[in-house]
Amino acid sequence: MSTATATGSAAPAIPAGTFALDPVHSTVGFEVKHMISTFRGSFADYDARLVNGHGRARLEGSAEVGSVDVRDETLAGHLKSADFFDAESNPRIEFSAERLDVAEDGALALDGEITIRGVTRPIRATGRLEQVEADMGGSPRIGVELETTVDRRDFGIDWNAALPKGGFALGNEVRLVARLELVPEEA
Repeated sequence: MSTATATGSAAPAIPAGTFALDPVHSTVGFEVKHMISTFRGSFADYDARLVNGHGRARLEGSAEVGSVDVRDETLAGHLKSADFFDAESNPRIEFSAERLDVAEDGALALDGEITIRGVTRPIRATGRLEQVEADMGGSPRIGVELETTVDRRDFGIDWNAALPKGGFALGNEVRLVARLELVPEEA
C-alpha cells in the first residue's frame, strides 16, 4: 500500500522496469562561480535511462557537449573548445550509477561514475526521487532530482583568467544538476 504526498506522488520507490527520459520535462546543467556571481549553463541534447530489474537499479545518462547552452554563441564556442570540454575529441559527458539508495522520505543518494573530457571519476550525487503511479495518460512517471559537485581540474579543465587586482575569473568547483522525468520505455 502506498501513501501519497501533497503533489499526489506515491511513497518513493523505484518500480521494476525500464524508464526513458521525458526531455520536455527534464533539464541537465551546471553552475560555477564566475567572479562575484554564479554562472549557469545547460545542455540541450541529453538522454537518461533508469532500469530496475531483479532488485537492482541502474541509472545512466549522457549529454552532448556540442549542445551546451549559455545564451552567448562566443562563450558556447569557447566552452566547446579544448580550453574546456573539448567537444571535438570528447563529444559526450557520460554518467552511470548502479547503486541507488532511496530513503522513506524520498531522499536519494547514488554512487556512480562520470566521464568528462575522457576522464572518468567516481561521484556521489544526492537529491530526491518521486513517483506517480499514474499520470494523465495512466502511465507511471518517476522524477529524479540530483546534484553533485566536482572539481573541474580533475577532468583536465584548467583554463582560467587572472583578475587585474588578484583572484581568478572562474571557481574550480562545478555543481552538476539533473532534473529528470522518466516514463516507461516503449517496447
